[in-house]
Amino acid sequence: MEKTEQTTLPLDETKPKLDLKERVGIVEAILFVTGNAVEKKEICRAMELTEGELEETLDALESGYDFDRRGLRLLRFGAHVQLATRPDYAPYVEKLLQPVQKQSLSQAVMETLAVIAYRQPVTKAEIEQVRGVKCDYSVQSLVTKGLIEEVGRKEALGRPILYGTTDAFLRHFCIASLSELPEIDFSKLTAKLEAGTAGQDELPAHEEEIDSGTAAEQS
Repeated sequence: MEKTEQTTLPLDETKPKLDLKERVGIVEAILFVTGNAVEKKEICRAMELTEGELEETLDALESGYDFDRRGLRLLRFGAHVQLATRPDYAPYVEKLLQPVQKQSLSQAVMETLAVIAYRQPVTKAEIEQVRGVKCDYSVQSLVTKGLIEEVGRKEALGRPILYGTTDAFLRHFCIASLSELPEIDFSKLTAKLEAGTAGQDELPAHEEEIDSGTAAEQS
């Protein structure tokens, strides 16, 4: 008697495929429960989706929020996504909750962050050359806040640390990628960087010396 060959479908093909509406609902639930930013690859792993399927799902979720002007919106920055409230409705939320005013970044820290954002990867010495002031505190403050991180070492004497911005930086300024940063003419700053460490010894010992008091440096 001749044997008939049986074919077995791979496991992933036997499972029912989620339609777009179901995927949108699941992603919304995941983002709502976590509350924080979630890596796209983690969502793909949990839902067994391809990157393309996830992007299609995120597009549908985002357009639904925007079309109906709902209280939530989808933030997409780098490799992460997160749910957030719509800025238009912030005054009503603040009136109810009366939150403590969030302290903004000081001028010194903002200047340091701007140099890193536009010149990354960049060393602390290069940042100081651009700003004309020591920036130990600002760099450490930005690292602690998670807005910048070490991205490598420069192939130079002493192999100094190179710094770059993080996805938390994108989230903080509500942009999806660095390409959305406004254009700035850095031709003059480039000349300073190309000058190397010339004049480095003339830098003030502390950032506070060019700020309006030491309190301005606390962020």
